[in-house]
Amino acid sequence: MVDLLGRLIHALQRERGATSIYLASSGKRFVAEHAASRGESAPLVAQLRERLDRELTPARGSTSRLLSLIAWVLLDLESLDVLREQIDHLALSAPDSVQAFSTVIGGLVELIFQFADSGADPSVSRMLIALVHVVEGKEEAGQERAVGAHMFAAGTFSADQQQRLLYLIAAQERSLEVFASFASTAQNAWWETRMTEPHMAALEKLRRVLCTVHAGDALDAGLSEAWFDAASARIDDLWHLQIALTLQVQETCDARIDDAHRTLRDSERLMAQLRNNPPPHIQALAQFFAGDPLSTRAAVHELPGRLSGSDPGTLASLKSLLEAQSARLAGAEVELDAARRALYERKLVQRAKNTLMTRFSLREDEAYRMLQKASMDGNRPLADIAEDALTSPERFVDEHAPPFARRRTQRSAPETPHDDGTT
Repeated sequence: MVDLLGRLIHALQRERGATSIYLASSGKRFVAEHAASRGESAPLVAQLRERLDRELTPARGSTSRLLSLIAWVLLDLESLDVLREQIDHLALSAPDSVQAFSTVIGGLVELIFQFADSGADPSVSRMLIALVHVVEGKEEAGQERAVGAHMFAAGTFSADQQQRLLYLIAAQERSLEVFASFASTAQNAWWETRMTEPHMAALEKLRRVLCTVHAGDALDAGLSEAWFDAASARIDDLWHLQIALTLQVQETCDARIDDAHRTLRDSERLMAQLRNNPPPHIQALAQFFAGDPLSTRAAVHELPGRLSGSDPGTLASLKSLLEAQSARLAGAEVELDAARRALYERKLVQRAKNTLMTRFSLREDEAYRMLQKASMDGNRPLADIAEDALTSPERFVDEHAPPFARRRTQRSAPETPHDDGTT
């Protein structure tokens, strides 16, 4: 399932980027790329619908939270047909198409996070945390590609678009920092080498163009293809990293299943040996309740040199097995706590960001910058700041919003009724 979700996300990201240039140029640029990307994603959508329909059956035993998320994802997939029809008729702006595709992709990313949140094996959970943050970073890179492609293709841009681009660049760095914390040394080393490739230098150069010019200034529309190629090369690197992590998760899951079967067989064998070779006092009790107390007393006082040919080894093996399982469980708890903490902190920040956006009409980048600035000013973890924002959003905005945002939030805040019932 995670592999299929990842492949569909990758295809939709490419379709989103090509569509952005196609619409920004009024259908003159990226005609072939736009059609090809759509052809790549359509069969994957059909496969995912079939898999999700099976997941909805009662026999799967899915949680209510997972079922609710699957239902939303299926609705989002249904909306793709209408979205593509609007694009074909050039009846949609490039920013609106980016937003529409991002909504669909966002649901798919959340579905992967939901699967990661349900992981119980610590080694698998660590890999899943690394994987889902690569998926998230790749989605942020995909949005960056689409926003930048529209800015170049249109030949101009707004201040909001520029701020959105800056936010997406920073968001990628955050996601990849979490990846680095949970990835292996080899995976981190591979990613570091990719950061030194020529396409990254080209992307950084084009980023500087978009981030340093003033809103409303003219841009060279001919750079849209160069931007798309450089951004796509970075996304392809993340895609290869995602594939490697997905394969590692699959191989580790297979190995853990084999280990579980082997441990179960060992446990059953040891328990069978214990049942077949009970200690003498158990035999004495059985004889006593069978009505032969004389033979019982004899059995109790009779101390054989050894219980049976296999008993000492059986007991030692069982003791070793239990000790190994206890040590493994203790280590598992530590690793699971770290993985769950990473997911919990992400959810906190997302909830706080969404609360600020909804209640105070802030853009995503504005809400995040407010949280980030409060974290830096107070030298406190971002998750702690998010908890403050969720506990008292109004006080948080009063204390941390910049003047222009504070004026806007005051206008968007609900009116307070007077004592006479008027507002």
